[in-house]
Amino acid sequence: MEDRLHMDNGLVPQKIVSVHLQDSTLKEVKDQASNKQAQILEPKPELSLEIKPEQDGMEHVGRDDPKALGEEPKQRRGSASGSEPAGDSDRGGGPVEHYHLHLSSCHECLELENSTIESVKFASAENIPDLPYDYSSSLESAADETSPEREGRRVNLTGKAPNILLYVGSDSQEALGRFHEVRSVLADCVDIDSYILYHLLEDSALRDPWMENCLLLVIATRESIPEDLYQKFMAYLSQGGKVLGLSSFFTFGGFQVTSKGALQKTVQNLVFSKADQSEVKLKLSVLSSGCRYQEGPVRLSPGRLQGHLENEDKDRVIVHVPFGTCGGEAVLCQVHLELPPSSNIVQTAEDFNLLKSSDFRRYEVLREILTTLGLSCDMKQVPALTPLYLLLAAEEIRDPLMQWLGKHVDSEGEIKSGQLSLRFVSSYVSEVEITPSCIPVVTNMEAFSSEHFSLEIYRQNLQTKQLGKVILFAEVTPTTMRLLDGLMFQTPQEMGLIAIAARQTEGKGRGGNAWLSPVGCALSTVLISIPLRSQLGQRIPFVQHLMSVAVVEAVRSIPEYQDINLRVKWPNDIYYSDLMKIGGVLVNSTLMGETFYILIGCGFNVTNSNPTICINDLVTEYNKQHKAELKPLRADYLIARVVTVLEKLIEEFQDKGPNSVLPLYYRYWVHSGQQVHLGSAEGPKVSIVGLDDSGFLQVHQEGGEVVTVHPDGNSFDMLRNLILPKRR
Repeated sequence: MEDRLHMDNGLVPQKIVSVHLQDSTLKEVKDQASNKQAQILEPKPELSLEIKPEQDGMEHVGRDDPKALGEEPKQRRGSASGSEPAGDSDRGGGPVEHYHLHLSSCHECLELENSTIESVKFASAENIPDLPYDYSSSLESAADETSPEREGRRVNLTGKAPNILLYVGSDSQEALGRFHEVRSVLADCVDIDSYILYHLLEDSALRDPWMENCLLLVIATRESIPEDLYQKFMAYLSQGGKVLGLSSFFTFGGFQVTSKGALQKTVQNLVFSKADQSEVKLKLSVLSSGCRYQEGPVRLSPGRLQGHLENEDKDRVIVHVPFGTCGGEAVLCQVHLELPPSSNIVQTAEDFNLLKSSDFRRYEVLREILTTLGLSCDMKQVPALTPLYLLLAAEEIRDPLMQWLGKHVDSEGEIKSGQLSLRFVSSYVSEVEITPSCIPVVTNMEAFSSEHFSLEIYRQNLQTKQLGKVILFAEVTPTTMRLLDGLMFQTPQEMGLIAIAARQTEGKGRGGNAWLSPVGCALSTVLISIPLRSQLGQRIPFVQHLMSVAVVEAVRSIPEYQDINLRVKWPNDIYYSDLMKIGGVLVNSTLMGETFYILIGCGFNVTNSNPTICINDLVTEYNKQHKAELKPLRADYLIARVVTVLEKLIEEFQDKGPNSVLPLYYRYWVHSGQQVHLGSAEGPKVSIVGLDDSGFLQVHQEGGEVVTVHPDGNSFDMLRNLILPKRR
């Protein structure tokens, strides 16, 4: 709950555990709480047993366009960006009485404390993306047959954005500082649009299913590695994992780390042999850790990279060690490639000058190592932020919108929220600085032009009553979710706010997780409001499922595109088949009085083949396999269709409950007959059978009982380590 939930006494819960209570226990709790104020929610209506037939496809707009579906003549194809995960809330089945928990965002606390309403986030979705290589996966052969081949890039089998995990030792301030040092230098080396760097804590390394979600494991600690953790790291290598050791005692394959005290913290010459066997001599440029590698009695064939000090003993300080039969390999270093010349362990000004003079070569060595381990080190500059443009999908709302703005902006033309100020201006000049906390909004639509977003295409394909009518568009913005924060409680519902971007620089997932947002993704955040006392208001976790289905249906309901194999993975991912992640959903919900105000962020790959796969890759492959001529799709076209489908699904859910949309959800989901383990990888196997009334997974146990399971809270894969609610 991210510190947003408080009990009556002000304590912040550290963990929320679901329980099933017997009737006697419920009565006891009720009796104990009888002297406290209670809020009685209306009993939920019985679910209709009538299953609605599958939806007809939406009317196809733009199918005869010359280049791409939804594309204007003489306009270049483009798109938007990637987003993420969603929200979940526990509800028990059947009518019950609910008693007050004080939320930091609740209306009562607002009145009592004169505080500002904060978002109540219903935690849900998996959002640290899985990684490209799973050498032990049985899907490899299937991928060879079914996954689109993209010349010049390695096929990503698990299909999620690649993570680099950094292990820096025990949880301490010193380790945290080391993490920031290592993260900083790696971020300077790799393509920031292709990788996310995460801190791997010891507990998480032992407990969570990180191996299949890790493209590169970086070990950067001088501490000895506990035996159980060492075995985990070796298991990762045996499955084809890649390891970079930076001044660590981690080693294997017959190599031993031996100390040579005279070298410690001294500047030394390094002779480094690159993968093509050419030598790069770094003059007086590396800081020694004081250790070297020596071969033991058992030897493995050395890899392509090598590095030794230019001294009498030619001490080996960089070794490249292949491991196993699945492609595992490690590059182990005993020179401080991770430390800048300004590090506090650099002892003299002379040493600083020597290291500084060859710092470029240090990066050259690091990039060579990372490239050998399969990473892309193509450097891309972070783009500058751009202004927002206020665009309208329907001209009839222009006058009401401008009147509303006139009443709500301050004397400087701004609307401010806790994190962001939007300054409304008629035009923009480049001299005006744009920062993540202050962004100009241009209200003159005639000044708008973009190769990534066509307002005309969006208008033609938006067929909603309310949603998506008022657009805030940016070429480059920190995150679309933040753009609507200051407007979500104030704008009239009929205005239907949506934020769209071509690229994000600070894409967010659940908690503190990052989200990759390169050009080519369709990125949007749409605002909806849901009455608390309604079918969907009593089942808010279903919002993420509706959005996921809306994305898939928006593509597969286009005539002739029904066989493009887009699917839904619980709880909030959009997948190509069951192989690769192509998008995700993030839902932030705020309950204010009797209304949920909900921001739904959604991003899915349309034209960008990296870092996983995109919809147009699937279209191209479909054309090749079936000798078809389906046109590539555009992001603006698909965003409009997604919002249209979403509004339709919400209306059906509000009218008839979950059973009105579940047939469509099950038609597209990837989990039919799938088996998962409870508790851990060694836990009992169960089969997924569907969703319960709150949107959680239901599984079938061997004994014949169908039960609901919940995620255990790990950040790597929501389908791993599922747990049964405790019973009392």
